[in-house]
Amino acid sequence: MGIKEFMIYFLVASVLFMLFFIPTILIRPTTGFRPVTTVHLPKSINSYPVTFAYLISASKGDFPKLKRALQALYHPGNYYLLHMDSGAPASEHLELAQFVSSDPVFAQVGNVWVVQKSNLVTYRGPTMLATTLHAMAILLRTCNWDWFINLSASDYPLITQDDLIEAFSGIPKDLNFIQHSSHLGWKLNKRGKPIIIDPGFYSLNKSEIWWVIKQRTLPTAFKLYTGSAWTILSRSFAEYCVVGWENLPRTLLLYYTNFVSSPEGYFQTVICNSEDYMNTTVNHDLHYIKWDIPPKQHPRSLGLKDYRRMIFSNAAFSRKFKQDDPVLDKIDRELLKRNHGQFTFGGWCSENVGKYNTCSTLKNDRFGVLKLGPGSRRLKALLTKMLSVRNFKRRQCK
Repeated sequence: MGIKEFMIYFLVASVLFMLFFIPTILIRPTTGFRPVTTVHLPKSINSYPVTFAYLISASKGDFPKLKRALQALYHPGNYYLLHMDSGAPASEHLELAQFVSSDPVFAQVGNVWVVQKSNLVTYRGPTMLATTLHAMAILLRTCNWDWFINLSASDYPLITQDDLIEAFSGIPKDLNFIQHSSHLGWKLNKRGKPIIIDPGFYSLNKSEIWWVIKQRTLPTAFKLYTGSAWTILSRSFAEYCVVGWENLPRTLLLYYTNFVSSPEGYFQTVICNSEDYMNTTVNHDLHYIKWDIPPKQHPRSLGLKDYRRMIFSNAAFSRKFKQDDPVLDKIDRELLKRNHGQFTFGGWCSENVGKYNTCSTLKNDRFGVLKLGPGSRRLKALLTKMLSVRNFKRRQCK
């Protein structure tokens, strides 16, 4: 083959390569997490003393509740990762993405994201735990924060985010709010011994967990703990669970893969078997929850009759609520100073307009400003009680 023929062949091959191969690379879909916006918090001489990273999870039919919860929880100093179960219809996923991308405040601040490749979640299986760890990994890589909070669309705040930030600004940042107990009671036989398989790990269709006939003995290499699936975790402990510079988090993750309701035991067992973190636990999840009669497996839906008890609990969050229950309007009106369709009022948004509080736009010059209400005092009272000499060490891992 002569030089001329070779050059013609080379040029033709190059053109074909550019036409077919390179466009394939450019349009190849990316998987995993893609931010709806980019983190570019407003420039200000002020900053917030502490920052929270939220995971808010939802499933089929939960979009209205998720939207309302996000508006009630939103604050420009925090970060929000939204996960819609892959079992929800495509229309709900699209509706959520459009809601986030079209909000001018979310676009201006860039601190609200949607998990692009969502997970199938079976709530009695370990897929919920896998989703939580996935979210922690995303948020650790994406932004700087002090505490991670996991909530569902059925949760709702009882205090403003300004109050939450203020209350947490006076406590050590290594504390972990994990309700835990080593007294498993009936859970020893109903949780510790059974072996289950969650089809959600390998199936595109949601189904119930499978029970293995043969049971296992209780572990001797570590001690089992149980508690609430709702936690507030320090950044340091979150890194420990995700990165796992010791093998304990991975070992326990493998164990809890075949464990019923693993979110109610994994973080408790990891932290209480870790010498570095076992003394950082505050035995409270900062939630108000009204359980069914023993064995207390299912939270009851809250209503107006529970309103006073929610306030007197001094908790920061409560669950669970039916969609647009009247008690949510009362919480908005009296505790959050939130108007319908707007954000919870705070120092970051507009001042009073007449006799009404409005919070629909960010005032850049007020970024870093806190406007406190009675919720701060209530939560501080609870934190003071939990961190007192009498309660703190006595209620840690035993």
